[in-house]
Parts: sequence; C-alpha cells; structure tokens
Amino acid sequence: MAGRTVVCPIIDVISDDTFEYMAGSDMTYGGFNWKLNFRWYPVPQREMDRRKGDRTLPVRTPTMAGGLFSIDRDYFQEIGTYDAGMDIWGGENLEISFRIWQCGGTLEIVTCSHVGHVFRKATPYTFPGGTGQIINKNNRRLAEVWMDEFKNFFYIISPGVTKVDYGDISSRLGLRHKLHCKPFSWYLENIYPDSQIPRHYFSLGEIRNVETNQCLDNMARKENEKVGIFNCHGMGGNQVFSYTANKEIRTDDLCLDVSKLNGPVTMLKCHHLKGNQLWEYDPVKLTLQHVNSNQCLDKATEEDSQVPSIRDCNGSRSQQWLLRNVTLPEIF
Repeated sequence: MAGRTVVCPIIDVISDDTFEYMAGSDMTYGGFNWKLNFRWYPVPQREMDRRKGDRTLPVRTPTMAGGLFSIDRDYFQEIGTYDAGMDIWGGENLEISFRIWQCGGTLEIVTCSHVGHVFRKATPYTFPGGTGQIINKNNRRLAEVWMDEFKNFFYIISPGVTKVDYGDISSRLGLRHKLHCKPFSWYLENIYPDSQIPRHYFSLGEIRNVETNQCLDNMARKENEKVGIFNCHGMGGNQVFSYTANKEIRTDDLCLDVSKLNGPVTMLKCHHLKGNQLWEYDPVKLTLQHVNSNQCLDKATEEDSQVPSIRDCNGSRSQQWLLRNVTLPEIF
C-alpha cells in the first residue's frame, strides 16, 4: 500500500494579523457537511481503537483540507491528478479525497508532522462570476462523478446549485470506470461511517405539522440554538431534515436534541450515541416521540411562535407530523 498512501500533516494556524503560531490538534480529522464544506470533526472512537490508543500513529482521515499533502508522483498520475474541468479554487480537496479512497488508496494524517499555514480572512484573488458560482460548479462536478445517489443531500440543502452548468464530466466518469472505483455507499460504510450524510434513512425532506401545516426550519441557526418552525415553502434548504435509520432527526451536521423535560428542542452536533438525540417516529400515529424524555414533538406555543415545543404525548393533531421526501428540482 505504500505507494497508494497519501499523507497530510497536522495543519498549524499562523495568524494573518500577527503571525502568531498556534499548534493544530491531533484529535480532529477531515470530514464534510451536506453543503460539501470541508470541516474538522473529532477523531471517532473506532479510529482511536484501531490505533490502540497510540497517538503517534497516523490517523485515517475521510477527507483532506487540500493544498498540504504528499503523494507519490506516479500514483498521482495514475489516479488522474486533479479534475482539469474545475476552476480556480474549491471542491478539489473533497474530490481527490473521495477518489483516493473509492479507487483503492489510503488517506492519512501523520500526527508527528506539522505544517503552519497562514489562513486569510478573505481570498486574495478574484472569481469570475463570483465565488459561489465557481465553488458550486466544482462541487457539482465532484457530486456527479463520485457521490452516486447521495448527491441528493447536497442538491436538496443547496437547491440553487442545480442550475449551475458544470461542463463535461465524461472523462472523469471514464476514469472512475477504468480504475474500478467503489461506490459512494462503500465509502460511507467503511471509511466514514460517522459521516454527516446518513448511509440509511427513512426520509429526506420536510417535517410538516398536521394541525398548523408549518414545517421544522433550522432558520440558518447555529449549533446550540433552538430549531425553528415556519410556514412550509417546499424549496428545501433550511427546511430539509432527514429522519435516519439510527432514529436521529438531522439537518446537515446537527441533530435535534432534548436534554430536559419540556425542552427546549435544540440543534447539537450529531454524536451518533442515541441518548438525547433518539427519536421514535410512529408512521401510523404520526408522532415523533423523544425516547429519553418520553415526550412528543408538538407545535409552537403562544409564548414562542417560531419554535416547536415538546410535551407529554396526548394524541392531539398538533403532535402529528408528516415526514415527506423532497422531490428535487429538475436537474439538467
């Protein structure tokens, strides 16, 4: 495997104001969210166990941050270098990460190697048509070539991207075929089982209250904030939730969490340990029961009209929810 192992350092942060040097952590590795943004997440227990607790051993990472990696030159050529159809910046790090793993390579962070990087607050170069346009094009290319049906998570949460022209991908699809690369489901199951994209799920779309006809909405809020409820708009985006096979209610990399009786219902990083993030959906009664508190998700109260409540289950229509799969806008 030596020639097929691609290695990255721990990336230390150099302040772009003061050049202060801050050491990076060996306890995080590379992942990504539904919007295909690269993110650092805690190294999971299974990876600690694989290394038998030895933190000097390399960490197998699902994705790389990009720009800082070492690869055998012949292997780089063999797996197709970079996608020349991508433009300027963005998405190339996930694309090469998926390609390395799906096509038989290994991607590791060497914890004894540190490289400092000046992270700038703003990009120093211009993007014709705007940053979003370029990154959306690049992300569409990687989604279409490597992600199979799981690209729908990206398209549903970022509905605007489906209108972006992403060029000709036939040579990249040919490369995937030639290298006998594995499907994205294999990658999620074997390389990134704690991915923010659930491998198995019951629904992906809106969660609509039967009585009020309103939908759960993350309101573009951040971690540790309350989930919202708002008039359903059917456009995906902030109203996309997935009820997963692990019985979580996810919106991107956040899960609905209740830590005390009568709530509130907050959005916390999904921890995959069930606990306060375990919900039981009854497709006959249409209830979403929070298992730990034994209470049911309910409509908003008069005191706070923009957040759902959690109350003792009583069989009322305000505790009934329809989990609908979003139909994607036409993708050309």
